[in-house]
Amino acid sequence: MIDRPVVQATTAEHQAVIATLANAFMTDPALSYIVPDKVARAKMLPKLFELLVPADAKAGTVMRSGNDEAAALWRNPGMAKDAGGTSLALIWNMFRIFGLSIARANSVADAIAAHLPEGRYHYLHFVGVRSADQGKGWGGAIIREGLARADADALPTWLETATPENVPLYEGLGFVTQVEWDIPKGGPHFWGMMRPA
Repeated sequence: MIDRPVVQATTAEHQAVIATLANAFMTDPALSYIVPDKVARAKMLPKLFELLVPADAKAGTVMRSGNDEAAALWRNPGMAKDAGGTSLALIWNMFRIFGLSIARANSVADAIAAHLPEGRYHYLHFVGVRSADQGKGWGGAIIREGLARADADALPTWLETATPENVPLYEGLGFVTQVEWDIPKGGPHFWGMMRPA
């Protein structure tokens, strides 16, 4: 039962959001493909979200549930594509995070970027629920909070997922699959989904 509110995370709460997302994405198909070794992946995920959470806070909104059961990173309309470019700092950060798995990370990132739609929409960049809290409604609750913002703007919402079990959840929230693709060389299958305005 959802008895605590979903709120926008403050900067001081970013570390808790990072911990929630690092836990939630341990079994994610795309990140498991990028870093197959479970021990290495557990070390990589906090570093990845240490980069993404503040970046998405600038590009949109970071949401968390009351006791950090769930977290979501939203990008505002017009901010779906990474603004980092190919600066030396970005290249170094990506190598620091992924190490020798950088080629697989780039192939996933490039495919996601290639399938982002044109136009203005809210982008659900990442959403995750801690493993101990899955199946209790937190995923739907935190997504609905962001969808309310999209509805207030009368704009659609985009997401992509490589987790087949999540597709029905997103469909239940009004998302419709627009495109599917596979990452080459044994990578995961992705669904790109849009929720109309």
